[in-house]
Amino acid sequence: MKKIILLFAAIALVFNAAAQTRSWAKKEAAELNLCGKAFTTPNPYHRIDTCVYKGFTPGENIQCRVPAGLTVMFKTDATEIGASVSFGYVNRDPYGSYRGFDLYIKKDGKWLWAGNTTFDRDHKDPNKVRTIVKKMAPGEKECLLYMPLYSELNSCQICVPEGSTLEPLESPFKYKIAFHGSSFTHGVSCTRGGMSYPMQFMRKTGLQVIPLGFSGNCKMQPYFADVLEDVEADAYVFDPFSNPNIPMIRERLLPFIDRMVKAHPGKPIIIQRTIYWERENFNTESQAEFGGRRALSDSLMQIACKQYKDVYYIKPDAALHNGESSTADGVHPNDNGYSLWEASIEKPILKILKKYGIKRSW
Repeated sequence: MKKIILLFAAIALVFNAAAQTRSWAKKEAAELNLCGKAFTTPNPYHRIDTCVYKGFTPGENIQCRVPAGLTVMFKTDATEIGASVSFGYVNRDPYGSYRGFDLYIKKDGKWLWAGNTTFDRDHKDPNKVRTIVKKMAPGEKECLLYMPLYSELNSCQICVPEGSTLEPLESPFKYKIAFHGSSFTHGVSCTRGGMSYPMQFMRKTGLQVIPLGFSGNCKMQPYFADVLEDVEADAYVFDPFSNPNIPMIRERLLPFIDRMVKAHPGKPIIIQRTIYWERENFNTESQAEFGGRRALSDSLMQIACKQYKDVYYIKPDAALHNGESSTADGVHPNDNGYSLWEASIEKPILKILKKYGIKRSW
């Protein structure tokens, strides 16, 4: 028995040594094709330059610096793909998607999930490579890699075995659709970064998404409007009713829409109602609050849609409607809930965009 244990220990040491001595070719993700950026920033993985735009709270500053929804597009003939990173702010919550990467590879014209990995909460070694997918067949692959949802990157290197090709992939995604909203739009509770509803919308339609989700902080603040006025896109989709309370909605909605219309004349501005929150099932306080938000938004959006010809109102749905839960915590959809959300808005949004000559790419 002792000899068998020693044999397994020796084998483990050999495999560990092989993994540590593997020769990787590395390339900074920003030197490939980093998609989804609203602005050029000194750190390419930041979404908003907080030296340019002011007024954010400390928590919002962190969210400006996380790359939630940004994607790296590249092509490679590698049979194994990994990543090595240097973090700034690291989110220590249990969701692996907050510190991890989510890879899709195109097959027969469709983006299929290929693998994912996450880094430890106390990750310090920028040279450590975490494998995302391995043992693939030879041949060139078109890859789409989602960045961490809730941790800041100072560096992100895509890694392939030495001798493999690694080049930028020209994006097949057309137009630019900006999505701004709450934790729902940010993708909180997704198990993988590619499962937020805007990212699913991007893969399903072929329309490029500019991801501007800010968990807990999408309250139509004037300083967020400053940012959104400067975002150049072909259409704008907002989830503005999930974070602000009823008095905030009453005070801020119409001025916010007015600013967006004036900043982006002739472009569609699509406002989403907040979804039904499962905590409303039995909690009477939640029923009053969130039911009240929906009722108020319905009435105010009726006014806005009459006042502005390019403003639209849609009603997403993330519920299963069969008595089973589709949320992770009574508030945030799980992966399936986000799929339901995307399915509920895909046709209404495409119908609106078609009026402006914006059509799905596939």
